[in-house]
Amino acid sequence: MRWLILLFVTWAAAAPAQSESIVADLSQSRVSITTTFTGSEILVFGAIKRDAPVEVLDPPHVIVTVAGPSAPVTVRKKDRIAGIWVNAAEAQIDSAPSFYAVSTTGPMATVLSHTEDLRHSVSKNRAIRFVGAADDGDPAHFQEALIRIREDAGAYALNEGEVAFFDDTLFRTSVGLPANLVEGAYTVRIFLTRDRNVVSTYETTISVRKVGLERFLYNLAHDRPLIYGLMSLAIAIAAGWLASAAFQIMRR
Repeated sequence: MRWLILLFVTWAAAAPAQSESIVADLSQSRVSITTTFTGSEILVFGAIKRDAPVEVLDPPHVIVTVAGPSAPVTVRKKDRIAGIWVNAAEAQIDSAPSFYAVSTTGPMATVLSHTEDLRHSVSKNRAIRFVGAADDGDPAHFQEALIRIREDAGAYALNEGEVAFFDDTLFRTSVGLPANLVEGAYTVRIFLTRDRNVVSTYETTISVRKVGLERFLYNLAHDRPLIYGLMSLAIAIAAGWLASAAFQIMRR
């Protein structure tokens, strides 16, 4: 019996694994912000590479996330006191992405388990790092408020069923980027799941940078704030004088 068990273990170790991996690409890996920039759309596409036939009944699913640069955020709660709206409580969120979009092949609850969400930080709630406390003792309330505010601004989105899957192999989806993008590296992650478990991941980045006049003004404001302020004041004075001169000419 002992030699039979040993033979089985040796055979199992030598047998080829039925592994799957993601091969993907983007329609563009660089987004340039100009004075006329009104947003952009990124096409994410790819395929599932299999080393051997996968003999499972559960169909695969794909999740695509796009996350902008993260930064600390202070969320304040307003209450009405004596007829005046004032800041009553606040919470300091350690890190939250400036932009976060999640696209899936189906409902989130059916393509990813809670445990896998905790492990890979896929959902919007898990993408936000909040380990501190809130003034009113309810940190989840502030986290939900931040998500709601950024959803209304078009910075956060959950697009269930927006990833098209063909023959359990090819997939594609489009992710819209708003006009008010923050500069930096945007991380694109792709997850392949089966039975709500992640079996393969793929990661790449999109570079978002200001160019042209936008880049010049941004660098001037940060590197030479005094010159930027004087220039802005001069432009405002000139614009006011021109408007006044035009009005005088129209009156004549």
